[in-house]
Amino acid sequence: MNLIRKISVGSNYKDAMHYIVGQEVLGGSYVIKDIALDGEGHSVWIKKGSEIVKWKEFKSIPTVIEYNINII
Repeated sequence: MNLIRKISVGSNYKDAMHYIVGQEVLGGSYVIKDIALDGEGHSVWIKKGSEIVKWKEFKSIPTVIEYNINII
């Protein structure tokens, strides 16, 4: 169950980098599988086939979190 749907990273929301679960990244070779609270920050996990790897980690940087409200 993924509680976080989107993370926006940067001090200005309009110019921030936005990462959304299900978004294709790295030229479409990977898909964002999960965005998770990880200790003092957030991590973005990506998937290609059965391979899942931690791709990015954000700590001590302004972030906006959008939660998945469709979870029952």
